[in-house]
Amino acid sequence: MSATLFESQAPRPLADRLRPRRLEEVVGQDHLLASAAPIGRMVAQHRLASMILWGPPGCGKTTIARLLADRTELHFEPISAVFSGVADLRKAFEAARQRRAMGRGTLLFVDEIHRFNRAQQDGFLPYVEDGTVVLVGATTENPSFELNAALLSRCQVFVLRRLDDAAMELLLDRAEAAEGRTLPVDAGARAALRAMADGDGRYLLNLAEELFQLPPTRVLDAAALVETVQRRAPVYDKAQESHYNLISALHKSLRGSDTDAALYWFARMLAGGEDPIYIARRLTRFAVEDVGLADPAALPQAIAAWEAYDRLGSPEGELALAQLVIYLGTAPKSNAGYVAFGEARRAARETGSLMPPKHILNAPTGLMRRLGYGAGYQYDHDAPDAFSGQSYFPEDMERRDFYRPVERGFEREIRKRLDYWAKLRAGRREDEG
Repeated sequence: MSATLFESQAPRPLADRLRPRRLEEVVGQDHLLASAAPIGRMVAQHRLASMILWGPPGCGKTTIARLLADRTELHFEPISAVFSGVADLRKAFEAARQRRAMGRGTLLFVDEIHRFNRAQQDGFLPYVEDGTVVLVGATTENPSFELNAALLSRCQVFVLRRLDDAAMELLLDRAEAAEGRTLPVDAGARAALRAMADGDGRYLLNLAEELFQLPPTRVLDAAALVETVQRRAPVYDKAQESHYNLISALHKSLRGSDTDAALYWFARMLAGGEDPIYIARRLTRFAVEDVGLADPAALPQAIAAWEAYDRLGSPEGELALAQLVIYLGTAPKSNAGYVAFGEARRAARETGSLMPPKHILNAPTGLMRRLGYGAGYQYDHDAPDAFSGQSYFPEDMERRDFYRPVERGFEREIRKRLDYWAKLRAGRREDEG
């Protein structure tokens, strides 16, 4: 009894004091919680399906789970995959079974569910399937990468959004109402404060609580705010989905010749701690895959930028990579070489072990000469225009056009050469006929 009394008198963080007490108070997730939205419809029907709540930190996953239990009159049983093991799960399932026998259901909330290994995830299946628990798992990681297919098939996945600027401002309004005074910041600093939190409502309220400790007579501008509070590190995990999302954004921005967007995603990756060598490797790949021979200098530029970074290191070498991003973003684009190589590989698989035509085979022995190796070969340098027009494909294979250069950049010139040789080749065939 006394412990409960003391606990009730202990100070509580602002973020905890401002936790929503009703689903209607949750900000930024109306696409899921509104009356016509998926979770809102479940609540209206007083029936919850097991679900995975996937979203960034501070978007309300734990709060939503707790409020769903309240609204549907389920017992709320929270566990954390970080601190729990098999024994804790067994206790939770046994308690849920006993409650079910007494006529009450259990909402089992598993925070950081992706941290359970595959075998532990399998342990949920019979209890979810027979309704012993309604499972609500929370994760910041892509469920399709981190959760068993069997578990995913028994749960609905709902994607929570990072809190937008309007939702963050609403949280600041609530913080000021709870404290009975306004934050000691001007309009510019207030906007910077919301940006610092990067969509994390909990982090925003922690920053606000820190600012409420300052003397009310001092009003901070944006520059003073940065000096006063700790800037939040960007949400970025080099081993998880954000790593692949940002490199995809960089690659596709370059492919779309949006150089400014590409520079932004490049800077985002560096801010998140990405290895610049990884970025250099991906930019080099882009130079050959998406620029190709439309600008033959793209690959040397990529190698040069990579070598410059190797020699200079960070942060000086990052400018060389930024210059490469600009070069690739503004270069003419062609994937003709990439497509040609893919088609040639497919043709090689399909045609098996066809021999080259004998006229292009060397004949170092008398036997090979008697078998016709090298017979009829025409030395192109001795032919008119240094072009014999002979076929170099296997005799049992029709000629194929794998490489089809585009009418952009240097490939326009290559196109002219190929068209010229095609015309000469056709003329040679007519002469032979």
